Amino acid sequence: MKRPASGERNLERLQRWRELCPQLVVRSTFIAGFPGETEAEFEELLDFLDDAELDRVGCFRYSPVDGAAANALPDPVPEEVKEDRWQRLMELQAEISADRLQAKVGREIDVIVDTVEDDGACARSSADAPEIDGIVHLREADGLNAGDIVRVRIESADNYDLWAVPVAR
Repeated sequence: MKRPASGERNLERLQRWRELCPQLVVRSTFIAGFPGETEAEFEELLDFLDDAELDRVGCFRYSPVDGAAANALPDPVPEEVKEDRWQRLMELQAEISADRLQAKVGREIDVIVDTVEDDGACARSSADAPEIDGIVHLREADGLNAGDIVRVRIESADNYDLWAVPVAR
């Protein structure tokens, strides 16, 4: 895609940014099956993701877009290969996400409450885009309202979501 970057340089940047701002959340989006993409290049991307440990990753399968120069590129990637690569990337990222979220267990963070139900509330941290990223599930929501910003203690995590309780207010 003619993007002037190297994986090694990007890893160095990420390391520096995380040293300067430990609470930094890094997000990126990738394409699986861009025309001409080889298995070796895709494996290099997986290695980069494994090393970079990005917090939030999206991936889509390449598809032609009206007027895009990439439409004329040789060596289109077969649909079944695109699907396989997308699946492998998303599986790897789910593991990375789970590890990064598990590291938050026991910590306190601020969240904004999105919805309140009888059995708890759904909230998100400053790192979570609404309707895209995971949710912080609050099992105690007494006195909370949508829009409240509340400090919570993380009790558990899965691949994309956190479970927490509000700390004394």
